[in-house]
Amino acid sequence: MNPSDKFKNILIIKPGAIGDLLQLTPVLRALKRKYPSAKISLLVGSSSTAELFHYNKNVSETIVYDKKNLHRTLWAFIGLWQELYRKQYDLVVNFQRSNLKTWLLAAAAFPCRVLVYHKARSRNVHAVVNYLETLAPLGIDGQDVNLELNPGPEARAFAQTILVSLGEAGKPVIALNPGASHPVNRWGTDRFAALADRISQELSAKVIIIGGAEDRLLAEEIRTKARSRPLAMTGKASILEAGALLEKCRLLVSGDTGPLHLAAAVGTPVLALFGAADPARTGPVGSGHRVMQAEGVACVPCKSRSCKNRIERECMEKISVDSVFEAVRAMIKKS
Repeated sequence: MNPSDKFKNILIIKPGAIGDLLQLTPVLRALKRKYPSAKISLLVGSSSTAELFHYNKNVSETIVYDKKNLHRTLWAFIGLWQELYRKQYDLVVNFQRSNLKTWLLAAAAFPCRVLVYHKARSRNVHAVVNYLETLAPLGIDGQDVNLELNPGPEARAFAQTILVSLGEAGKPVIALNPGASHPVNRWGTDRFAALADRISQELSAKVIIIGGAEDRLLAEEIRTKARSRPLAMTGKASILEAGALLEKCRLLVSGDTGPLHLAAAVGTPVLALFGAADPARTGPVGSGHRVMQAEGVACVPCKSRSCKNRIERECMEKISVDSVFEAVRAMIKKS
């Protein structure tokens, strides 16, 4: 048997967040290269994250496992199990090994080859590399770590309309992302506002604020504090539309959160502001990015989701507007 024909029907299990799934795209690409005739199905946690793979040529289908809503009842869960059973997978790669219910779903494919992701605990390795290591038993070396996202024509048309509405065609557009799943990873809204004003005044650039609906209050705070009144797109764009907007931006300034990886996946440089989180594990992947961390803060990176420092979020507060602006200026000039 030709090695490329060994597996025909592959199931990848990863009901994670936006960043987690985008960091999984090198795995999908590597599997498709190894088994070009295989059908690859991806089990995700919501219809919104499934949207990320609508135009991904390496994914044949996405299957939603919505444990909080659609599949919260036993009968709905059994129905999903039966759906997976009928598909007769010959390879399952489980990236959610600590979740019992995902193992029950994986069992629908048994007997088959099973690979299991193990998070690196005693060594410092980027999540993308760690994910790719799961494929080592298949003889896949995982050298290609670049993230991948195709927003598609509809999202790109949406983004073009938004940029036209900004006026003054030809000016660079800088995106700011103030939100983060964990507040410990956020830079202050007063600092984002001051940065937006300097970008507008000194670089003659347009500024947009991106993020989900949960970030609207943060965006409004920035707009209230900023004289330049940046355009707030928080909660006004789908995942693919946000990706298309970022694709047209010259740069994104963001903490450790999903949009950071969204920008990297569409090839937009990221100025990543890191404090508690470790950029060696979750920093932007690819070329042209830059990571900024506060100097002189002993606990950086603490890798915690809550601040235990006597000075609340000192690691983020010590990243100055001046230093971020100068980094933005340098990156714009280079690009």
